[in-house]
Amino acid sequence: MSARTAPPFRADHVGSLLRTAPLKEARAKRERGEISADALKTVEDREILSLIKRQEDVGLKAVTDGEFRRAFWNYDFLGNLDGVEAYLGERKIRFRGPNPKPMMLRVVGPLGTFSGHPMLDHFKFVKERTRVTPKMTIPSPSSLHFRYGRDAVPVEIYPSMDDFYRDLGQTYRKAVRAFADQGCRYLQLDEVNFTYLCDSTLRVQIANRGDDPEKLPAIYARMINAAISDIPSDMTIAMHLCRGNFQSTFVASGGYEPVAEILFNAINVQGYFMEYDSDRAGGFEPLRLVPKGKTVVLGLVTSKSGRLESKDDIKRRIDQAAKFISLDQLCLSPQCGFASTEEGNILAEDEQWAKLKMIVEIAEEVWGR
Repeated sequence: MSARTAPPFRADHVGSLLRTAPLKEARAKRERGEISADALKTVEDREILSLIKRQEDVGLKAVTDGEFRRAFWNYDFLGNLDGVEAYLGERKIRFRGPNPKPMMLRVVGPLGTFSGHPMLDHFKFVKERTRVTPKMTIPSPSSLHFRYGRDAVPVEIYPSMDDFYRDLGQTYRKAVRAFADQGCRYLQLDEVNFTYLCDSTLRVQIANRGDDPEKLPAIYARMINAAISDIPSDMTIAMHLCRGNFQSTFVASGGYEPVAEILFNAINVQGYFMEYDSDRAGGFEPLRLVPKGKTVVLGLVTSKSGRLESKDDIKRRIDQAAKFISLDQLCLSPQCGFASTEEGNILAEDEQWAKLKMIVEIAEEVWGR
């Protein structure tokens, strides 16, 4: 086996990292009106600079800004798209435990345009300050639909849902191209909704509101393909799949089998970050459907607790996965980010870094430097 020189890398990570104490303090002060937006940005810049170096020092070949400028993994991006509004409402899809602030999204105007986005500058900040590959993470386009269905899409704006899906795909196509034009060559779409569609309870909930859970994967696949239809030939698009992540809790359970065929063979991404840290993700059998030329990053190391896994146990699980897919098509990462929201999961920063260091070590031992 050999190391990879293009993403996804043998040792990789999903993107979000635990917010540091100075950053949390600054964000709290900003929320209370005690400091200006510029003062908060100064703290964000400083903390992200330190974060970039820490990721490089631990041996990662791709770095992010830890999503340090975001409150939520999804709302901060989607709420800044033309024609979309974020607001406080009642959560429809709930976690098995504490739930985050009930942020919601809705369409308030026609989609299909892209006039710019603050996260373009967020990516540029990282790109100009790292010696490895800068990685950008954004929510998948399905995130504007799955949680709310028709409730988020007024009939007076979109009488036909097909037109909504088409225009949302075009908005994303322009957004993805804008990141590419900023020099982004490693973009990840965070896609929880394919895995939510593997949960029998959620499938019933979606059907009861009027959506067909059998048809949604194909609809979402078309949107994703539209979103990534205008990228440079040297740009890697990865997809992250998980079952919910807020303060170490989750939403869904169920193996990948119900969506595996469409997931691996109808969507034109090159890599998949796949949650595999618990029995809730099912077995490795669906990996038999991954075509040659695509990469699976096994999320075998949990980000939901600080307990450091056994290297031997992780290696055994890699061997088990390699019964269904070539070892050369595999990489290793945490199962999700460490802080999908600014609150973060229930573990310490030192535990987070110990897990990332171990992932790098295991990757070198399994696949070589």
